Amino acid sequence: MSSRLSFPDGFLWCVGTASYQVEGAADADGKGPSIWDTFSHVSGNVLHDDNGDVACDQYHRIESDVDLMAELGIPAYRFSVSWPRVQPDGKGRVNEAGLDYYRHLVDLLRARGITALLTLYHWDLPQALQDEGGWANRDTAYRFAEYARVVAAALGDRVALWTTLNEPWVSAFQGYAIGRLAPGIRDLGAAVKAAHHLLLGHGLAARVVAEVAGPKSQVGIALNLSPVSPVTTSAEDVAAARRLDAHLNRWFLDPVLKGHYPAELLDECLRLAGGDFLRDGDLETIRADIDFLGANYYESRRVAAAPAKAERGAVPGPSDGPTYDDWLGIVDRRREDLARTSKGWAIDPAGLTELLLHLRADYGDIPLYVTENGAGFADYVDPEGHVKDTERVEFLRGHFAAAHAAIAQGVDLRGYSVWSLLDNYEWADGYSQRFGIVFVDYGTQQRIPKSSAYWMRDVIAANAVDID
Repeated sequence: MSSRLSFPDGFLWCVGTASYQVEGAADADGKGPSIWDTFSHVSGNVLHDDNGDVACDQYHRIESDVDLMAELGIPAYRFSVSWPRVQPDGKGRVNEAGLDYYRHLVDLLRARGITALLTLYHWDLPQALQDEGGWANRDTAYRFAEYARVVAAALGDRVALWTTLNEPWVSAFQGYAIGRLAPGIRDLGAAVKAAHHLLLGHGLAARVVAEVAGPKSQVGIALNLSPVSPVTTSAEDVAAARRLDAHLNRWFLDPVLKGHYPAELLDECLRLAGGDFLRDGDLETIRADIDFLGANYYESRRVAAAPAKAERGAVPGPSDGPTYDDWLGIVDRRREDLARTSKGWAIDPAGLTELLLHLRADYGDIPLYVTENGAGFADYVDPEGHVKDTERVEFLRGHFAAAHAAIAQGVDLRGYSVWSLLDNYEWADGYSQRFGIVFVDYGTQQRIPKSSAYWMRDVIAANAVDID
């Protein structure tokens, strides 16, 4: 026996991509280099030395990709604009050919009745700005606001939903502290500065979009968020969980929605980065009036307190030195009873319900969207030419049900964006991870909708999910 869970009228079903992961055309039509163009071409930074020079070649295949979305009944498409495609140097001169690509994209979407969700920044900072310090340089926040003005002026009459940043935690701490992602820096103080300047850029850009794009546009931010729990109820484990929650979640949620940083980390971060990075008026700017919050959810976290192996605040270093978890004072204790994706992430739909309920309880009834949720699996084309990704179907079924459970408990969840439309370039993992509901043969660029694409088409048509 199965039951059907119906979603509210007007619930926005969506799929997402990001510019560097799908567009390719790395130097076409005047585009400048990004930090990912630079980082991915340094041997050893990315698995198999893969890069995004071609990726899914969506820059040259956008018409057929939008047609495919329409055939699959997808009502909304979340995409990001490549900053160096629009401003090759990150400031000053505007590359109209780059803007024309996005004008064409949104026109294609409108012609097919597909809502555009535009993200201004999904990690591909112009290399020219990185040469001046990147996000660790305060000036980058102001350059971001100028870039936002350019894009909002060009597309504001055709785009209703805007996100300023995608996952600033990843940009700051994976990019500037751990160095696993571009720009590949290992400096915790620089990471703290980058996080602050990303948020400052968000506040500045949110105001620009609201001013330029017009009253019908809504603006928000997409944060990667995970509910965090302690392994035991000991004071040490509870403190470790709270510390990770402050770092991963509240360091971004609190300033955006409450106008302050978490007290647990503020003094330490001021020490690491130097107190002058936080200036009078910054928090008022960061706490811009946003219309919605985007939550990117992939997994929950469970942690224990770590033995005192290294001085907290030490910069994460080589494998024989202090680690990132040493700085946080935690040890990951992920549940072994949960299945995992090909990336090793634990599959925990209940964590999504928990996260959404926590957001409502802690930050009020702000409208929410799940702006990313998805999973990588070892998909392949069978001899009949089909891609039967039953694991992904069950993953999505469980998470859609979890979202419905949150709605049933009063959460104002207005939409859900699955990651992702296409198999694509998965950052430091190169092309080894397949997250798409559409299979991409990278050699031929053939698109093959997977079982999950057809299943999601039925969910969208019914605005409901059947649960066995």
